Amino acid sequence: MKTGTGWLKAISFSIIKNDVEEDILATETPYFLVPSVVTSFSATKPLPFDIYDASSPRLLHTHVAYSLLPDSIKNSACKIIYITRNPKDTIISMWHFLSSIKGPFPLEEVVNSLCCGVYPYGSFFDHVVEYWMESKKRPEKILFLKAMISKIAEFLGKPFLDEVQVEEIIKRCSLERLKNLDVNKNGSFKSNVPNSAFFRKGEVSDWKNYLTPEMVERINQITHIKLETLGIFL
Repeated sequence: MKTGTGWLKAISFSIIKNDVEEDILATETPYFLVPSVVTSFSATKPLPFDIYDASSPRLLHTHVAYSLLPDSIKNSACKIIYITRNPKDTIISMWHFLSSIKGPFPLEEVVNSLCCGVYPYGSFFDHVVEYWMESKKRPEKILFLKAMISKIAEFLGKPFLDEVQVEEIIKRCSLERLKNLDVNKNGSFKSNVPNSAFFRKGEVSDWKNYLTPEMVERINQITHIKLETLGIFL
């Protein structure tokens, strides 16, 4: 969670749907267009398609760890794009997100939870490692992503025709544009969660404005042990 999910949804949707002329993103939040299989029950209006109907290609989202995915996904022809982010930036985004929907949260508690492995959908570090290791075994199945739009398009079998198309997708799906669209500033497609809660800064290293040196050192140590020793650098 809070690793760039909304951005990835917007880009993947635009690539798959070739959304150049219609610009559906201007009227519907990407969180609605690419629904979560885990929280779809909380939608405040009917989803754009039946997530249980496998008769046609669909874009779906989940935060579930790879080890918990059903075999029907692991053994099918469906592709998985996994996006992750520097844990220090991730924890600040999570802190702001929780505070916006549940009220003020002590930052120390959120940092401690991350470091202890108490995080939504399981340990952040174990979550990253599972998808990374599986992407190494099956690169045609799983794209482990930190941010490369052209690579997403090629992986989805929709390579860009020219630089003009690339620039249009980047412009349309930029976080600055998405967070300033009325559909993402107002309303709510999910019970008790305003659309605006999903879009904040998206800035790299914003954690420097919040984390104490002690917090940074603790997260860095765990990151080194859990991720960097395996060759995962975020």
